[in-house]
Amino acid sequence: MADDPKLLQELSDEFQKVQGELQSTVEGRQQLESQQQENKGVQKEFSKLGEDANIYKLVGPVLLKQDKSEAVLAVDGRLDFIEKEIRRVEMQINDLQSNGEKKKIEVNRFLAQSSILISADSV
Repeated sequence: MADDPKLLQELSDEFQKVQGELQSTVEGRQQLESQQQENKGVQKEFSKLGEDANIYKLVGPVLLKQDKSEAVLAVDGRLDFIEKEIRRVEMQINDLQSNGEKKKIEVNRFLAQSSILISADSV
């Protein structure tokens, strides 16, 4: 009975840790979605350009001329990478949500057992 508050605190800390990880992972996914939308916008703009269009890439403080085919390949590659990352992060989010639910159940079960023990002791 003396370890009950300590055990409850440990369970609560584990739950909060999972919730924190989940929150930061969701934020990471939102960043990826933002990057994906930006790159889709660039891809859409590229489709409007002719083959002889001048495309420039910003590298540090300098604009460098780039072939359209090279620029399209770079954007397509980034989109593929971002989509794979989104899928990976979604799996991670699902795992964290599942883990969080398990921790929540553990805390609730512990609280229920503690309240049963307390009510039995007071009888």
